[in-house]
Amino acid sequence: MKKLSFSSYATIGIMLFALFFGAGNLIFPAQLGQNAGTNLWPSIIGFLITGVGLPLLGIIAMSFSGSRNLQELSSRVHPVYAVFFTSLLYLTIGPFFASPRTGTVAFEVGIAPYINESSQQMGLFIFTLLFFGVVLLFSLRPAKLVDNVGKFLAPGLVVLLAILLVAVFTNPMGAMEAPQEAYTSGAFITGFLQGYNTMDALASLVFGIIVINAIRSMGITSNSEILKATVKAGSIAILLLGAIYVGIAYLGATSTQVYGIFETGGPILSNAASHYFGTFGSVLLAIAITLACLTTAIGLTVANAEYFHTLFPKISYKTLVVFFATVTFVIANFGLANIITYSVPVLMFLYPLAIVLILLTFLSPLFNHATIVYSSTIAVTFLISIFDGLKSLCDSLGIEYFSWMQPIVGFYEQTLPLYSQGLGWLLPAIVVITGTGIISRLQKKAPVHVS
Repeated sequence: MKKLSFSSYATIGIMLFALFFGAGNLIFPAQLGQNAGTNLWPSIIGFLITGVGLPLLGIIAMSFSGSRNLQELSSRVHPVYAVFFTSLLYLTIGPFFASPRTGTVAFEVGIAPYINESSQQMGLFIFTLLFFGVVLLFSLRPAKLVDNVGKFLAPGLVVLLAILLVAVFTNPMGAMEAPQEAYTSGAFITGFLQGYNTMDALASLVFGIIVINAIRSMGITSNSEILKATVKAGSIAILLLGAIYVGIAYLGATSTQVYGIFETGGPILSNAASHYFGTFGSVLLAIAITLACLTTAIGLTVANAEYFHTLFPKISYKTLVVFFATVTFVIANFGLANIITYSVPVLMFLYPLAIVLILLTFLSPLFNHATIVYSSTIAVTFLISIFDGLKSLCDSLGIEYFSWMQPIVGFYEQTLPLYSQGLGWLLPAIVVITGTGIISRLQKKAPVHVS
């Protein structure tokens, strides 16, 4: 039986790291560090669970399930749900939030520090027009050039960040200050929920099949060996991500004494690079981040166009690329802070569904892949997480909860443990999995065929 060498695992792991490593991986740990201050460590542990642990589980779950793609896996709930969930996930990590974020992060790190405040909106418009114009051109004809640039760019950016972080740890900019209100108590839970913003757990359900195909291309055909290789390659990618998260969070925590609190994480990185290495350092980092964001945006645009072309074959791939690039450009011009603000309600709704699907995938053999367990658990999770999303939307808009929501939210607050922390769905999901799982085993139904 053929086995892969460590260099093969490392190659796949670095490829996966390059797929994950985008705008959110830079800005959110820095922002968390600034806000957490002296409560950095409990908050970063929570952040690592959702920002690192869940993506690894998502990659492994895709390999463990044997499914060909996310839609096939989520069809274990119901075929209609599969299309809904997969489409929303693609749009979230694509043109609605993650893709626009690439352009705005590149602007905030590379351009915004060098133009005055009155010119920021026009500067953003011109920059994103050029940025997503390039994304459009490359996405229309996906080429090996983008893959090759990504292979060299990701390690190059890691080296630049490593140099910056060594400087941060050996000579901190300042002392950590008192945490902001959200991190004063419950820093762990706040960090856990902030990890949603990376969107990596969602992306892992899409990237998993890329890793599996890469392993198969190296001659591994046994399902058990593919699973082992996925765990090893995924662990390499996740260890790299985790190390960078901790370093950037520490950078953010030690920057507030000198620079104060920023609205987003982008300026933290540019100011830190300038602090340690002057203008040359900040320009070099800005170029590297811009190119990294560019390759990420191209990959997300291509992935969305390919997926929706399979759903709607009559709409050409090129038409979908133009459509998604245009939508992404428009949303990017709302600015990074607004994109982050309005992504939170969607993530509060979508993340519990993704987490529960991953959990169900691992437990599936115990209840013979019974549809009732999948559908019941997802239904209960949906009914709770949809209100988490709506609550978050109202908070983002600064309005009172809708009148029809109030009795339901009040009931949830009184009866569900951890509801006020955004984890009210967790215990009901576990209870439903346990109950319906026992029922399915007692009924001794024949195993449902899962391809």
